[in-house]
Amino acid sequence: MSNANPLLQQSKRRISPGIIVVVILVLALAGGVGVQYYRGHSKVEVTSNGRPEPTVITGPGTSGKGVTVGKAGAKVNIDLYLDFRCPHCAEFEEASGATIDKLVQDGTATLTYWPLQFVNPDASPRLANAFAAAAANGKALSFADEMYGDFSKSWTTDQLIELGKQLGVGDEKFQQALQGNTYAGWLESVGKAADDRGVTGTPTVYVNGKQLPTDQLSSEGLQNAVDAVAS
Repeated sequence: MSNANPLLQQSKRRISPGIIVVVILVLALAGGVGVQYYRGHSKVEVTSNGRPEPTVITGPGTSGKGVTVGKAGAKVNIDLYLDFRCPHCAEFEEASGATIDKLVQDGTATLTYWPLQFVNPDASPRLANAFAAAAANGKALSFADEMYGDFSKSWTTDQLIELGKQLGVGDEKFQQALQGNTYAGWLESVGKAADDRGVTGTPTVYVNGKQLPTDQLSSEGLQNAVDAVAS
């Protein structure tokens, strides 16, 4: 015979695993929406990093030609094929940006940007077009630096317009270039030129026409390749 008092017994409810899964999914979706909202609405803040802006030798708009910066007459040219939504490009920039800056600033090399647009079908074209608009105003390096410096940001058109203002190029013409996708045709020609050269991924780097092997995509690898042709 049981001595348990039925009045003191608490009813036990079994929670369905399905309910737990639904709760987890709702929380995950809510968190994802929050992160996405932040990425698309976070403030644009440009901080000076001391990197001098090189002269734009060849601006955007010439069919099949990238944007070249530096000092005319340099013995070496570095071709950099990049996508502003490519995380490996951001890693390469972090590892090798200072080396490239030095080579460009001391006149050893010029740098040609080839902005591609295949990593993210929505964001990559938008950022490549904005890069072209910034480069046309002499801010190629500053724009690229900001893109990779805050890689987590969505970089909506509004955020890009704000960035232009902070870089000193946010006039009406710049805004129209962003909103009207002005450089779409040029970007298509850049992509075709990359295809014709056999570029299949980003980042891809050439030093005076010779492709840098994947295992040499580093500050040291780049410097060694430049030294080999500059000496």
